[in-house]
Amino acid sequence: MELHVRYEGDDDPDKCSARKLARMDEAELHRATRSTPPGIVLNPFAEQALSPADRPTAGDGARHSRLVALDCSWETAEREAFDLEGVHRSLPFLVAGNPVNYGTAFQLNTVEAFAGALAILGERDHAERILSTFSWGHTFLELNEEPLARYANCEDSGDVIDVQDDYLTEE
Repeated sequence: MELHVRYEGDDDPDKCSARKLARMDEAELHRATRSTPPGIVLNPFAEQALSPADRPTAGDGARHSRLVALDCSWETAEREAFDLEGVHRSLPFLVAGNPVNYGTAFQLNTVEAFAGALAILGERDHAERILSTFSWGHTFLELNEEPLARYANCEDSGDVIDVQDDYLTEE
C-alpha cells in the first residue's frame, strides 16, 4: 500500500516519524490538503473503525490502495483538520510504543498509525518494515501483538469494535 501524509510540520522535526518515513522513501509528504491524494484516511474522529473489510480488492482502483494520515501535534488535532478526500476510518484501541507517548492508548504517532492500519489490513510485513527503522518500532508491535492479531481476524468494523470493547472494559 502507498503511504501518504498530510504534513502540518508543527512538531519537533527530529522526532517526526512522518519525516523519517519520507526520508526512507516509505511515505510521501504533502503540504496542502489539495495535493494529498484520496485514500483510506486514518482519522481518530471517524465514525467507523478500520477493519479487514477495508482491504483493497482488484476492482477498487488506486484510491483504496493508499493509506493517508494527518501528521500534526495532538494539541492541534481537530475534526476540521481531517478534511481529506477518501474513506475515513478510525483505528481501534492500540497503545503507543514510541518514547514520547509510551503506553498511552490512542496516542500513536504517524508511523505507529500506519503500522497498526497495515497490520489490520493484513500487511504485517509492510508494518514491520516501516517500524524497523525506529529503535523502538518493535516495541509497538510487541505491546499490541494480541489486539492487532484479533483485529486482523475480524470480518468488519462492528467486529473490530467488539474486540476493542474487550480491551476497554479491562482498563
